[in-house]
Amino acid sequence: MTENPSPLPDGEPQDSGTTLTDILTSLRDRVMGVSESVLSTADGLLVVADVDSVHPESVAALAAATLGVGRRMADQCGAGPLREVVVRGGTGHVVVTAVGDRALLTLICDEGLDLAALQRESPAVVEELGKVLAADVSH
Repeated sequence: MTENPSPLPDGEPQDSGTTLTDILTSLRDRVMGVSESVLSTADGLLVVADVDSVHPESVAALAAATLGVGRRMADQCGAGPLREVVVRGGTGHVVVTAVGDRALLTLICDEGLDLAALQRESPAVVEELGKVLAADVSH
């Protein structure tokens, strides 16, 4: 049984793009330091983005390469299944997290990132994104 997307307040059906954007925006609002986010396919194609300053298609492609290298490194070093890749730069962080086997969540964060809050919030966000994406595929 498939359910119709939940309606927006004005009665129009809600598409998965709107729902995915809402999830990304909500994470930015809840975790200090998360400034932008990109959801992409595992092979680097853009799904949806909440960005102001980065080129989302480029970030999507780089995220796929980053996670691929991270998975190989974790496997080679016996670190177990890869959870995320964190890049720490001089003025911020980039966090790439797998959303199931078919999607990636990339977070662009400033130097004020609350890493504890991100680690607390991320699993639920990844699960929610995965459910919306799975529901979209089943339609």
